Amino acid sequence: MSTWIWIIIVIVVGLGCAAGGFFGARKYMENYLKDNPPINEDQLRAMMLQMGQKPSQRKLHQMMNAMQQQSHNKK
Repeated sequence: MSTWIWIIIVIVVGLGCAAGGFFGARKYMENYLKDNPPINEDQLRAMMLQMGQKPSQRKLHQMMNAMQQQSHNKK
């Protein structure tokens, strides 16, 4: 086989591996963030207390639902 065919094969395989790695990592991170959300109710409660607000359970649920709706709308 000629040298230029080997070079083309190496480039095509390299691009395929790069694309596969990118999409695999993207899927892994989406699943990770779905299973482990970046903020939970306890963190939200602490944040509201630091801002000087008294969080009620109803307000916490409203804020969590709003954050979840916003994340679903982005997809």
